[in-house]
Amino acid sequence: MSKLNERVAIITGGAGGIGKEAAKRFLQEGANVVLVDLLLESLEQTKEELIQFGDVHIVQADVSKETDVHNYVNQTVERFGKIDIFFNNAGIEGKVQSIMETTLEDFEKVQRVNVNGVFLGLKHVLPVMTKQGYGSIINTSSVAGLGGSPGMAPYVTSKHAVVGLTKVAALEAAGANVRVNSIHPSPVNTRMMRSLESGVSPDNPGGAKAKFAKSIPLKRYGEVADIANLVLFLASDESAFITGAQYRIDGGMGAF
Repeated sequence: MSKLNERVAIITGGAGGIGKEAAKRFLQEGANVVLVDLLLESLEQTKEELIQFGDVHIVQADVSKETDVHNYVNQTVERFGKIDIFFNNAGIEGKVQSIMETTLEDFEKVQRVNVNGVFLGLKHVLPVMTKQGYGSIINTSSVAGLGGSPGMAPYVTSKHAVVGLTKVAALEAAGANVRVNSIHPSPVNTRMMRSLESGVSPDNPGGAKAKFAKSIPLKRYGEVADIANLVLFLASDESAFITGAQYRIDGGMGAF
């Protein structure tokens, strides 16, 4: 039997590399998937790519706006009657610059998406799962949520906040058999890393990529399939006794 047979999953940041790959894996394992993203054109293209694997529904939303979050949760419940899995994945990287150079506007922009978006997702999905008496939530943090990184104060701050939200939500929801965990990827071969490489070294982004990869013990970036494998595990019953945990998927970076 498929690991996620007839389950219903919401994935925010669903048109991005990690979100799209997780959706593909969920669909292949029998789930119905609701993809949420800000960019409608990207959502529609992603749906076309994935529809061969199963039932895909799309909802355009700004995860930092409560009305939009309420809408994607309501649309999912109205269409499928439940929410079994919530991959709380949407995020932005922000600018690469020192704290002294960072404007309050730039700092708050990252927090609105990466912190407020995660919080609002939890706020509106948890009541549905609590009423059901089951569910699995996977929040996307980063290795930057477990350590520091010069030039990335807004992003690092936001990803540390995701850890705190994960732990609190896990404790609050445990009595309803709802699990909440966070994942902490190293650099992954996605658009976000292309942006960060260019931010670190505008004249030589390839050199920045090589330097980043060299800092990872396995000497490579993660691939979206690597991350999706972990997300699938945390979404499935194979992780039924795991909640409040922080899962590094970082090629060994945490071993230093």
